Amino acid sequence: MSNPRKSHIVLTSHPHKIFKDSPEVNWGEKDPLKRGPIVGSHTNERQRNAIGSHGGSYTVYRALATASDKLPPEHRPDLTNTNPVTDIGPHDSWFDPKKIVSLDPFGAIVSDVYKDYYKKGFDIRPSIAVTQAHLHMPELQEAIKEGRLKVDGKIIKNKKEVMVTKAAIEPVWYLPGLAARFGVEESELRKALFQETGGMFPELITRQDLKVLLPPIGSTSVYIFGDPKGLSDLNKKLTCRVHDECNGSDVFGSDICTCRPYLVHGIEESIKTAQEGGTGLIVYFRKEGRALGEVTKFLVYNARKRQEGGDSASQYFHRTECVAGVQDMRFQELMPDVLHWLGVKRIDNLVSMSDMKYNAIVGSGIEVIKRTSIPEDLIPDDAKVEMEAKKAAGYFSPEPVKKASELDNVKGRKLNE
Repeated sequence: MSNPRKSHIVLTSHPHKIFKDSPEVNWGEKDPLKRGPIVGSHTNERQRNAIGSHGGSYTVYRALATASDKLPPEHRPDLTNTNPVTDIGPHDSWFDPKKIVSLDPFGAIVSDVYKDYYKKGFDIRPSIAVTQAHLHMPELQEAIKEGRLKVDGKIIKNKKEVMVTKAAIEPVWYLPGLAARFGVEESELRKALFQETGGMFPELITRQDLKVLLPPIGSTSVYIFGDPKGLSDLNKKLTCRVHDECNGSDVFGSDICTCRPYLVHGIEESIKTAQEGGTGLIVYFRKEGRALGEVTKFLVYNARKRQEGGDSASQYFHRTECVAGVQDMRFQELMPDVLHWLGVKRIDNLVSMSDMKYNAIVGSGIEVIKRTSIPEDLIPDDAKVEMEAKKAAGYFSPEPVKKASELDNVKGRKLNE
């Protein structure tokens, strides 16, 4: 049943005097009041200054909850006691409009820095949350049992649980900065976003005055081992793995790729660094299947394993292009933003072989001292196709890389084997 209070819909697709209450956004300003809050809530459309809405990919579920009368449309979150468990920043990178364009650096502290706006009735919602937890993973238990990790009572508790500080970050895109990052005109970026989302956000075309987009995509998770202040302290060592989501491997342990083994290896190395007085960092992005999506990913699996001669490293990227039209859509150019939000200036041990991630990190001004590849014994047999193909394409490897002619000999399992 429709709610009478929401029967009148205020369109935000055209500028009008009713939007005069919208705060101006001055991206990169050091004073959060001069920068202005990001207002993406629908409870008062007249105050909105952002395209889209908070919640990322979960906005549709919120709409279903409202439509089915499970969620009052006028609900505003009670943010009592929700503030971060530890301070992150501010760092100089927060105020460089070129360093951070895909998240709101003030996103975790909006209830503090914008309290005067709250008093005036503005519905400003956090886009970042920071909390603490304990990790229980079978591989870590095994590492403790085998002596690679030690119970120290601080990082690893006596019950063999690992202490971690973690943050969840919703995307907040500053469109002019995003366009500059990709070397395109802002108008072309807006046009592509509008067309590829089926015209979901007409404001992309009609509201050039709105410079911020809250895209309906997944969030980013940050896991910090040791003192979070060590992330920006050049006197402390930092081990970091930037990991892109792989549900099949990360959660279910599929053996066609190295994702979970490499993720766990990054966590283990991060714990070691934290126990030595440094800090460990895992950044987990929701970019399933190289941001091609899991349906496309599984279609590619079938194509790879059913092709003549079976799965082959030499055809690894080609089969992806045949289905998706492109090898990769993760676009690591935006990835370093979260590192800059954390104040990272140097990574002593980057647990990654990806040339794209390395180039993006270094290109953003962060120094990388050492790159760590996945140990050979952690690579599942069926994942060797992927690994050899990636190394041949430019992934870091401490060992000689196979020639193109040798890749045909690297085969994976057949379908239904």
